[in-house]
Amino acid sequence: MSTPRVLIVEDDERSALSLERLLKSQGYSVALELQGDRGFERAIQESFDLVITDFRMPGLDGLRLVRQLHERKPRLPMILMTAFGTTETAIEATKHGAYEYILKPFDVAEMLETVKRAVAGARCMSERVEWGEDTGNPDVEAIIGNSRPMQAVYKEIGRVAETTATVLIRGETGTGKELVARAIYQHGNRADRQFIAVNCAAIPENLLESELFGHERGAFTGADSKRVGRFEQAHEGTLFLDEIGDMTLFTQAKLLRVLQDKVVRRVGGRENISIDVRVIAATHRNLEQMIAERQFREDLYYRLGALVIQLPPLRDRSDDIPALSRYFLNRSQKELNCLGGSLEPDALQWLREQKWPGNVRQLENVLRQALLASHGFPIRSELIQTVFSRANEKSVHSPAQAGGIEGLMDELLAQAKGGADLDVHARVFEEMERQLFSRAIRLAQGNQAKAARWLKMSRQTVREKLQNFGLKTSNDESDT
Repeated sequence: MSTPRVLIVEDDERSALSLERLLKSQGYSVALELQGDRGFERAIQESFDLVITDFRMPGLDGLRLVRQLHERKPRLPMILMTAFGTTETAIEATKHGAYEYILKPFDVAEMLETVKRAVAGARCMSERVEWGEDTGNPDVEAIIGNSRPMQAVYKEIGRVAETTATVLIRGETGTGKELVARAIYQHGNRADRQFIAVNCAAIPENLLESELFGHERGAFTGADSKRVGRFEQAHEGTLFLDEIGDMTLFTQAKLLRVLQDKVVRRVGGRENISIDVRVIAATHRNLEQMIAERQFREDLYYRLGALVIQLPPLRDRSDDIPALSRYFLNRSQKELNCLGGSLEPDALQWLREQKWPGNVRQLENVLRQALLASHGFPIRSELIQTVFSRANEKSVHSPAQAGGIEGLMDELLAQAKGGADLDVHARVFEEMERQLFSRAIRLAQGNQAKAARWLKMSRQTVREKLQNFGLKTSNDESDT
């Protein structure tokens, strides 16, 4: 995967250079223009993952740049900065294509997080998802497999792509629901418009409503200005709602009204805003059981389920494991810059005989670890089994295994339900963070500079996190 390219358009040279240094320190490739019209021309002529522009500039100002550039490149995300902003400016900016609106002086952590999300969104739109047999190109994201169950999935993608109806993608954790959502978007008639993804499980309950629908100034504590929600940002495009089964009943009710009436009302607002958004939703949960337990609205279930794609678990399509293994080993070989990448026949047969509770994601994880441990030699069955057993041993001490951390969540919630005094939210996120840093430093072979670049963090932050989690690293921190 190529280094993300960011274009900064800012007439204050000192501010521009400061932002350029910040982004370069996080691993981005940065281009700089000090005039709005020159920035516009460069954005048209070259390929960028993100444009960050100041509002007040001589000649072509930031708002007009956003408006004109959005007309030419509607899938290119843009961040508008200003020290003289008003709520009206914020609304106008996002209505005319800005991904986000940030006031100066900006918070560094907030800016970096916004840049990270915007670039990830741009990649989702620009990197095409293919399907079928192994493409042979490790840079291409693909849904791999030609088994009967996957052939049925491909037919469903083709059937729903050209419609504007809501689609519900169902499947166990790790089956590739987001890739299917992107494939539907890319093969549909809105592929030239925005694709915005929201993970409903990753956003705190009290913030999800504002994230989706926006809010008015003063709607709640901390709402210092108006905010346009993801539905408004996705106008005429596609909104992917991942893990929709994790929504609260209150947010479900508001979502149902949006889907029925095609209007959105910001939190604390009185105005109904018309929208035209194609919604793709996904969940790994048993919605029928949730309805019976009054945890999910039945009317929303039927509204979402007009078109349903059911993804098969890996255990039901073991014929695809050879092609999946080749694909993942080729990708990992390039990403990890290591030799090897072949499986001995008995190792491949052993892989085909497993149940894979974590599905495709778990298979990829095991193959990556086995590739690192093979030191360039063909991967034997004994090595695969050792890697697999090591992951299972970890899960005995922590249910957060290769297939996800659902076991940990279930265990902690059961304890809390039984009366235990636990901070479930903090425990789960601590475990997720520990696993992330553990895997990153292992893949970087102990090199903190590499891990920091991959995680888009400062080396000092990574060092402190590793120390807090008791993770060992090499003494050599040079980025080699």
